[in-house]
Amino acid sequence: MLGFRLLVAAALAVYGCAAQNASLDFPEDFMFGVATAAYQIEGAWNVSGKRESIWDDFTHEHPDWIADGSNGDVACDSYHKLDVDLEMLQDLGVDFYRFSFAWSRILPEGHTDQINPDGISYYNRLIDGLLAAGIQPVATMYHWDLPSPLQDLGGWPNSFTADFFVQYARVLFENFGDRVKWWITFNEPKEVTRGYGENDKAPRINTHGIGEYLSAHTILLAHARTYHMYDEEFRATQQGRVSITLNQDFCIPKDDSEENKDAADRCNQFELGWFAHPIYSQEGDYPEVMRTRIDENSAAEGRPFSRLPYFTSAQVEYIKGTFDFFGLNHYSTRLAEDGLAGENPSRKRDGGYATSFDPSWPTSASDWLVVYPEGIRLIVNWINATYGDVPILITESGFSDLGELNDTGRQDYYREYLRQLSLAINEDGINVIGYTAWSLMDNFEWLDGYTARFGLYYVDFEDDDRPRTAKGSAELYKQIVASHQVPEAESTAAWGW
Repeated sequence: MLGFRLLVAAALAVYGCAAQNASLDFPEDFMFGVATAAYQIEGAWNVSGKRESIWDDFTHEHPDWIADGSNGDVACDSYHKLDVDLEMLQDLGVDFYRFSFAWSRILPEGHTDQINPDGISYYNRLIDGLLAAGIQPVATMYHWDLPSPLQDLGGWPNSFTADFFVQYARVLFENFGDRVKWWITFNEPKEVTRGYGENDKAPRINTHGIGEYLSAHTILLAHARTYHMYDEEFRATQQGRVSITLNQDFCIPKDDSEENKDAADRCNQFELGWFAHPIYSQEGDYPEVMRTRIDENSAAEGRPFSRLPYFTSAQVEYIKGTFDFFGLNHYSTRLAEDGLAGENPSRKRDGGYATSFDPSWPTSASDWLVVYPEGIRLIVNWINATYGDVPILITESGFSDLGELNDTGRQDYYREYLRQLSLAINEDGINVIGYTAWSLMDNFEWLDGYTARFGLYYVDFEDDDRPRTAKGSAELYKQIVASHQVPEAESTAAWGW
């Protein structure tokens, strides 16, 4: 804890000075990519053998829960416009493309007794097209779209869902592992658990303070079992890498008080350490602060056992070390202070912290995303200080606006965040191996529908053909990818950095 405090204090004091003198180059072997997710771009929700997922159900049954009443039925229509997407990727010149498989396109019922040949064919065409263009596939197995029949059995709080996931992963390794060398088991499991503890993710079952922890427990075991299966059955012949992607808007103290420094520590442990500590730490298991506080809160509530499940000692050892890199999604930073927030009970309330944004930080089209470039340097330093010299792959990072082609806000975001990431590599010696822009193109942004846009390419969702148009940020990112350098702004950045 002391190390984290010294890290933040020193970094905030000197980063502004260091930025003026440090190299802004990236290493020659540094990888640049872009990302998408199946439900957000593919469309074709009920064709070619695909069945429903929890996000199909969520948007069809309650369009009022989506900002513009929309859904992903067509989205960017990438299922039918694969060749166009491949052309965009080639034009950007990226080293890799991070995409996700739609579980219910591969296994319509979620089970391996029915494998959909059209789904296998679609992803084979995508993977083969990427490799023909010299682009590495980075494949995510699960990006939030659980097949509906598995939710009918209880979804992620049901421990048997781990069994279904591992068999699904086996199908992916067997069909695509000869060509896919970068695997991510889960995207942002923290957000997956919110579907069982809050009201902003499918399937919106608000068993707050209980469902989140049960879901996380299942996901961690599913991840570890998948990693070990790859190790034992596929790694020798396929020679790939397997890990998980975690997300965190880094928490820094609201002020210099000891109470708020402690609150920032707890925020990062309850949100990132929750999944990172069992996998990446030397000790394994959930962070001690989580175990202590949730056990004590559960006892005070008169419960006969803790709301946070226990791993056996064998499971702790089994989960520990199941990584080949650290996948990190980072967009923003928050100020943390001591206090109670969230429903009672809930993970956030268990943590005893509240978060906010500095009103001087620039905003985006998403209420959860404010701009604080130094945060990306702080968080990779924190990961290095907490878990050692693990290779870090930034698997998502980006900025939302309302769809401007001359997207100066997004251009400034990438320029300044990549500037800070370069400093982390060159000045701090942090082992960051790649950066992924979210997103290749505008897409369905969950509860925001199509109102918030993250794409390097504009998509006209009013046109049935879903035409794509390069934005200013696409040209900037293309330049950065080609040069491995962050260019200076042509004029003073809109945000004053």
